[in-house]
This record gives sequence, C-alpha cells and structure tokens, in this order.
Amino acid sequence: MKKVKLPLKILLGVIALLLVVVVGYLIYAFAAYYRVEDNQVLPVVSMDGADHGKPARGETYRIASYNIGFGAYSNDYSFFMDGGKESRARSPEAVNENVSGAMETVSAIAPQFLLLQEVDVDGTRSWHINELEQLIDNKASGLFVNRTFAQNYDSPYLFWPLLEPHGANRAGMVTCSAFPIDSAVRRQLPIEDGFMKMLDCDRCYSVHRIPLADGEQELVLYNLHLSAYTSDGVIAEEQLEMLFSDMQLEYEKGNYTVAGGDFNKDLLGNSPEVFGISGPAYTWAQSIPASLVPEGLTIIAPFDEENPVASCRNADRPYGPDSFRVTVDGFIVSANVEVRKARVWETGFRWSDHNPVYMDFVLQ
Repeated sequence: MKKVKLPLKILLGVIALLLVVVVGYLIYAFAAYYRVEDNQVLPVVSMDGADHGKPARGETYRIASYNIGFGAYSNDYSFFMDGGKESRARSPEAVNENVSGAMETVSAIAPQFLLLQEVDVDGTRSWHINELEQLIDNKASGLFVNRTFAQNYDSPYLFWPLLEPHGANRAGMVTCSAFPIDSAVRRQLPIEDGFMKMLDCDRCYSVHRIPLADGEQELVLYNLHLSAYTSDGVIAEEQLEMLFSDMQLEYEKGNYTVAGGDFNKDLLGNSPEVFGISGPAYTWAQSIPASLVPEGLTIIAPFDEENPVASCRNADRPYGPDSFRVTVDGFIVSANVEVRKARVWETGFRWSDHNPVYMDFVLQ
C-alpha cells in the first residue's frame, strides 16, 4: 500500500482538529443555553426620586422608551449582525459615553415612566460594564422612585467574528416609574427552535402593577423587546399574540394597560416610503397585520407629519442620509387610555441605533 505523504497527513490532522473544535463548540453552546422560567417575580428596587404619590385619572403622564443598544452604537458604528463590521463597543469609554448620553436625553424628555431595552449587566461586547449600575448613578434616576430589571437573555460565548468574537452577554430591560410599583413579573415569550435560538437568544416582556390613587384599578405597564434575528418573522407575531392576550385580559378586568418598547416591526407600515429610502425587505422590519390586533387595544406609532423622524436605523454602515430607517419603537394602549401625543425624539442616532420615543397619555 502506498504511504500517505507527510503534508497530506498534516492537512488531514488539521481538518480533524477543526472538526473536533467545531463539534465541541456546538456541544458547549447548546449545553450552556437556557431559558429563564416564566412568571419570574422581579424585585422592585427603590430609587432616590421624589415621591409623586399614585397616578390619577384625568392627569397627563409621559412615558418614554429607548433601546440603548448596549452602549455601543455611536452614529458611525456598524454591527456585524446587521451587515456591518463591528461586534463590540469600541472601548469602555465609548460605552460610558453612549449610556451617559442616552440618559441625558431621557432627562430632557422628562417622563414619569421609562422603558429601556438592551441594557447589558455583564457582556463581552460592552467590556463587562454593568450598565444598570451606570443608569442608577445617572442624574436621570432622580426622576423615578422604583425600578425593575428583567433579564432578556444570557447568551453563551459566540466565537464570531473570529478576530473579535461577540462573546457572552447578559442583557435585559429596565423599567422605571415615578410612582410606586406594587409588583412585577417576567413573562417568557415563544422563540424559534433549533440553531436560530442561538442568534436571537431568550425573549420576554415584563409586567408592572401600579395602583391608582383611588385604589380601585391598576395601571398595568409592559416593557417589551421582541425578536429580531428570526428566519421569517412569524415568531414575532406569535409573541405579539401572547402580549395582546395578556393586555386584553387586564383591560377586561377594568385596568388600564400601556405597553412600550422595541417591536422590531415597522409600526408605520410604510417606513421606507415615509422616510424616502430604499432597502431589502428585512424580516425584523415587516408591518404588523391589522387583523392581529384585538378589539380594545391600539398600536401607537410615534410620528410627526411636519417633522417625520424614524426610531431606528439599520447598522450595516455608519449613519448617513441613505441609511435604511424605520420606526420599530412604540406603544400599545387599551381603549380606556387617551393618547395626547406620540413622537420620536431626534438624536441623530448619536448614542444608539435607536432614537427614543415618548407618548403623553391620560387615564380616562
């Protein structure tokens, strides 16, 4: 029998080693993956803000929602999962600057309720900075008396891109209120099976019960961040159906329901046309079928006809006039909540790939 030449042996050995590494990594990734249990009780933490008592009917309140993009997205940042080049924040200083800038913006908006998404508490991509602690230390925290943190996901180490892996990241949603929160829970959302769950990780929304001044009904406040990196967008609709069902049940009990956050859906339905840009049909930027929304609930897309501003940009490149833009951040209200105004707060995407959105509302 002819002997195998040494270079061929080396090549076969390298291929065998690569296979072992790949299979070993897949075993690790799936073994390390877990989902947080449903109906997890969230601790309600006191903050240093002035006590405003309890919300009352007939008063106007402001709620803001802001996906802070784990502190990485300055307006010249591009992200590899969106078709860009970068996988981590550029430095610890960049994280601190972007999170601080986002919270200064929140101070300018001056809401009574604040919903934040993509807040890292320990992440390779965010230089292991606990952004929750940074938010607490910011002057904007003085607006609120209570807060909660709901972990959205705790992803295994992602060894991609090879030269600068995205790493392992634990992130979630922060909800702040100028009024006392009686209780809060984390609700687990449906996600895709198979390998796609490794890209989109765990998903949830948080539910907060805020008693009214008269003690009869509650304001039930939801913070949400729906799936983005899915194969066809169907999962996001299933997630919405679950949220709608929950909110409708509370409304039928006589409570007031308000939800807000990052839907990863085109809330305007025609954002490319509105903002005069073109781009591919991203699965995360599809519109929500009207038939999906049950009676008694309304989706509120923040918009100003005189000054149209999008809430999100695609981070395949640094932000510019030809960047794909869409409004994916907004609110849902029950029929007993009157909406006075809903707008996108223009930041030029300076601190995140999202602009914050806000809504003024009255409990009827």
